[in-house]
This record gives sequence, C-alpha cells and structure tokens, in this order.
Amino acid sequence: MTIWYPDPASLATPLHTSLAAAIAKAISDGRLPKGTQLPTHRKMAEELGLSVHTVSKAYESLRRQRLIDGQVGRGSYVLDPDTSNDQPFQLSSEKGGGFDLSISRPLFSQQHAERFEQALKELPEALDPSYYLSCRPNVGHDAHRAAGAEWLKVCGLEVPAERIIMTNGVSHGMSAALSALTRPGDTVVSDKITHHLLVSGCSYLGLNLAGLETDAGGILPDALERYCREQSPKVLFLLPSLANSTAGMMPEERRRALVGIARKYDLHIIENDAFGPVAEDRPVPVSALAPERSIYLTTFTKCTVSGLRAGYLAAPEHLLPALTGRIVVFGWMATPLMCELATRWVQDGTALELAEWQRRALAERYAIAEDVLQGWRWQGHPSALHLWLPLTEGWTTASFVSYAQELKVAVAPDAPFLPPKTPPQNAVRVSLGSVQDQDRFRQALELIGGMLGRPPEGIAPFTY
Repeated sequence: MTIWYPDPASLATPLHTSLAAAIAKAISDGRLPKGTQLPTHRKMAEELGLSVHTVSKAYESLRRQRLIDGQVGRGSYVLDPDTSNDQPFQLSSEKGGGFDLSISRPLFSQQHAERFEQALKELPEALDPSYYLSCRPNVGHDAHRAAGAEWLKVCGLEVPAERIIMTNGVSHGMSAALSALTRPGDTVVSDKITHHLLVSGCSYLGLNLAGLETDAGGILPDALERYCREQSPKVLFLLPSLANSTAGMMPEERRRALVGIARKYDLHIIENDAFGPVAEDRPVPVSALAPERSIYLTTFTKCTVSGLRAGYLAAPEHLLPALTGRIVVFGWMATPLMCELATRWVQDGTALELAEWQRRALAERYAIAEDVLQGWRWQGHPSALHLWLPLTEGWTTASFVSYAQELKVAVAPDAPFLPPKTPPQNAVRVSLGSVQDQDRFRQALELIGGMLGRPPEGIAPFTY
C-alpha cells in the first residue's frame, strides 16, 4: 500500500499548523480513509524535511480534533471523520423516556414561554427599521450597547457603552477574542479542567492550550507564575464564576492574585462569565480588577432562556478595532432582532427577574443533589447549572458513561473539558437543569448514586 505524504511545497509557516491542515483536508476528501495508518513522526519528518517536534505538534493537533488516534506501539490511525466533532452532550433530549443530564442548560417554566411569546408579539412596536433593513453597524446598535452597559452593571462591571460589542452569545465572543489576541503557535493558559469549546477552539486556531494546576478556587497562582517564568503565554482564559465544568466560584483574593501575575507578565485575560448575575455570592469580575487587559464575555443564554442568543463583549478601547474585525469574520454582526429582545428585557426588568428565578430553581436542584448524593464526593454550587462528579474506585469515565447509557441516563465525560496533556480526571459532568421535571431529575440522580455504590465488578452485565 502506498503511504500518503503531503506536498512539502504546500506547507507554510507555522509548519505544524500547515501540516495538520493538509492531513485534515486529506481525511476530509477521502484520500486518508478511516483506519489508515499515518507515517511515524520520524518518517514524516524525514520525508518532508521537518523536525520531529514539528510533526509531533501537528499530530497532537489532529488528535485534539479527534481526527486521528495515537496508540503506543501501533502508531497513529485516522478516525471516522463523521464522528470527529462529537460533543460532550446529547443534542436530542430524553429520547425514549431517558434522562439527559449531559448538556448544561437553564431550567424553564411556562412563565418563560409566555414571556418570550409576549416579547415576540410586542417586537414590531417602535422597532427601528434599521434593525432588519441594514447589516451595520458591526459592533451593534447604540441602543443595544447602552442596554448592555446597564446589564453589565448588574454583573458587577462598570463600562461605557462605547466599549461594548454585541455578540451572538459567549461562544461567538470567545472565538473573536482568541483570534484577536493571538496568532497561530501562541499559548493560552487555563484551568486544567476548562470549557470544551476553548479546547476545540484553540485547536482550530492553531494555538497551544496549557491546562494549569487548580484547586477548588481555580488556577493556583504559583502554577501560573511558574509557567509564565518558563514559557511565554499570551492569554489567560478564566471561568471564575461557575462557568467552569467543576462549578467552582473563584474567591476575590485568588482573582486579585491572578490579575497581579497577568500584569507582571503582560498577559491578556479573557473572562467567560456566562451565568451573569445568577449567583448572589459572586465576587467582583476579574475584568473589573484589570480593565486595561481584560475581555469580558456574558450572555442571556444561561440565565434567561436558551434560545435568546444574545450577549455582550466588553474590552479596553485599544482592542476594539481588532475585535470588531474578528466579529465580522466570525458572523458579521450579532443578530439585531435577538439583541432587541434582550435590550427590552434588560430595560423592563424581565432579564433580571428570570435570572433570579433561575437562581431559586437551581438552589432546589442543588438541594436534591445534596440529598441523593450524600456520602459521595462531588463538586457543585447552589447557583450552578451542573455538578462535577469524580467517580468511585472501579469505574473509568468510559465504563461509567457506557453503563449509564444502558440505564438511559446521559452524562458528559471528562475528556472534552481537558486541555492537551491533562491526564484523565475519571469524572463526569452532570447537568442540574436539562431534565425539567423535578421528580424525574431525582430519579436520574438516584440511578447515578446507585452506580457509584456498585462498581462494575459488582454489577451483572446486561443480557439481551
């Protein structure tokens, strides 16, 4: 069988990114079908005149994208491209009477549906025609940005409307921020358990993502200081207020310590504050402590209703031109009609009312988790949308997720939340809001609790 190699003349700098892109294209167009063994790192390097280190970085990028799999002693093989973009959640909820605890989304009630329907009926009233007749300005309309300044005050951040860009949610803003602050080959540092879209986003942008040692309060300052002394990261990505997979709330003292290190080593900060004001005990945002180097992101998707894809990006003035350019590239502009709905909800108090409703509803779910999972080790918060569950001895993440599926319970495995080179955490993320009925939610947790108490060797296999 002929071994495939890319054309060396087609490679450009940075070489590892170009090589990874060439292999990914060959996988996509069928030249490298599923199961194909790639050349060894050394053989590929020799053939293309590259260093082994460059090839290793390219293969690692492909592995993070789930396009290839490397096994010691067997080499690197092409995976099925149709499954390479699997997400750590189920896209269809609770099929066949099951329990979908895999996707972190807010609770809702009939009140939410009625409010959204009413908002849609009232939308034509006093609506500026430019919201649907034009596709400018790219940063958002002035009225929407002014409402953003009001909402960010509720979130603890004082910033003028001129420094706010409208987004289609945090993911939209995160892509723009990462690409504005970095170039391929740069390094981003984060918690060792982080946002799954940061992991894939850095891979797609050709960025190195380093997960640093953390405790319940987030990244350890000593770990960040040590990494900055030895390496030259460009961006510090933080999820300080429950948006991390471990549902942790970073204390203010830790926030100030990390800001001090960021200033010392000239790091930019991207702060993902997707839950906004849902938690009452949240300290001041990191971006308020370091406004000259921070990009702050928040959204209505997690604190009001999932379908309200509107959010805000706040940044220092000198970064706005670069960010605006990236917003254009990644979506041209935020959808004006969604931004208009969000603006009206900010102005009439609906957004805050629904966030406070969410806080109360999640506290009830947290109390159920405390009752059902008492005696087991887990991490959570009364205002978080999910909890982090380290598994008991005898379980692996794969075996736990697989057996839970047999019980028709879907949970999110740890792998998508782990930066490259982070060892498996042997844990799962469990959503508190994706099963809407409270009794069924308790039933799902009871099934999980039963599994924790009976490791695999104590469970009889299913027979059919």
